[in-house]
Amino acid sequence: MERDLLSIAELFENPNLPLHLDIGCARGRFLLALAPQRPHRNHLGLEIRRPLVDLADADQKRLEINNLRFLFCNANISLENWLTNLPANLLTLVTIQYPDPWFKKRHHKRRMVQPELIASLAAAMAPDGQLFLQSDVPQVIQLMLEAVTNSGAFYPLDGGTWLETNPFCLATEREAQVLDKKLPVYRRLFSRSSASIIQPL
Repeated sequence: MERDLLSIAELFENPNLPLHLDIGCARGRFLLALAPQRPHRNHLGLEIRRPLVDLADADQKRLEINNLRFLFCNANISLENWLTNLPANLLTLVTIQYPDPWFKKRHHKRRMVQPELIASLAAAMAPDGQLFLQSDVPQVIQLMLEAVTNSGAFYPLDGGTWLETNPFCLATEREAQVLDKKLPVYRRLFSRSSASIIQPL
């Protein structure tokens, strides 16, 4: 049974730092590497598989990374209410990387990136907040792009083309596997506003 998500003040020592939300963080190794490099932000990883959250949480505590937390969460059920209670302009970066494709039609409702989720993120994000999407499955990235485009809330910062490299210079576990096999990766970057200059992620 999923409980209510902890508030930002309960999660971080300095809750006023800009927030990076990584939805579907899996084992958390991407954030465990990123957070110490980006101390100017708090980083929150959400994952629907509790055993992975427990492992990532244990590593965070062992490494004493104070600007990083992991939470067990079904984003399409619990995140909207949590976002509405988030202080204004705090959410400056959202990353959604390699979500489960759920190929079978009867499972499509389980896909993480639904229009309602994108609308909730857009409502909570700072005006120049950035949204980074990444997948190795063409069908999945296209559905994510449709949801983002149809929301009317985001402007492409990538010229409308695939990014050749990961702007974080850190690969997720899935990304590393895909790159090792020399398979294509599809990446896009958006801004919450009509900004035309890519700011450092």
